[in-house]
Amino acid sequence: MLNYLWAGMILIGIVYGAFRGSLADVTNAVLDSSKEAVMLCITMMGVMSLWMGLMEIASKAGVIQAASKAIAPIIRFFFPDIPKDHKANEYITTNFIANILGLGWAATPAGLQAMDALGELEDDRRSGKAPGIVREKGTASNEMCTFLILNISSLQLIPINIIAYRSQYGSVNPAGIVGAGIVATLVSTLTGCIFCKVAERRNE
Repeated sequence: MLNYLWAGMILIGIVYGAFRGSLADVTNAVLDSSKEAVMLCITMMGVMSLWMGLMEIASKAGVIQAASKAIAPIIRFFFPDIPKDHKANEYITTNFIANILGLGWAATPAGLQAMDALGELEDDRRSGKAPGIVREKGTASNEMCTFLILNISSLQLIPINIIAYRSQYGSVNPAGIVGAGIVATLVSTLTGCIFCKVAERRNE
């Protein structure tokens, strides 16, 4: 769907430029945008490399493990039906920590692994190897829906990506968005938490 949307927008822009007699401006804009895209990729590569390196150092130093233990009660509150020793807990925790630090791209692999692990948990429930509500194959579990909603709401203390974008485009104070970002993501996360628990009780 997004491919059709973007293709349609590009086509409309070209047709509009042709009717206005400004195809030269369209061509220049395409070239300038391509150059900006490459520069933005280089900027983001540097930022992500820095923070991924810091995350690796934090992991080696035991900081990530300590943070995982700190938010373990929160994970149990939202995912009470996941066995304590299940690998999904580790992936979910890693994803949440990366999101809180604003490393949205770095959180993606852990998020995909968490969904795979939750899918395996559903298979175990169908085969009787794990306790819990058995659903039809292809139906998302409560844990999957809750994880997806909390992941999308994404509470962030340091919006690294936005700071990098603002720096790339010449913002005087790239980090000035931090306060507004915390408030916005806090509201979205609280809304997501309330919705998840209400929906869970309605399903029960």
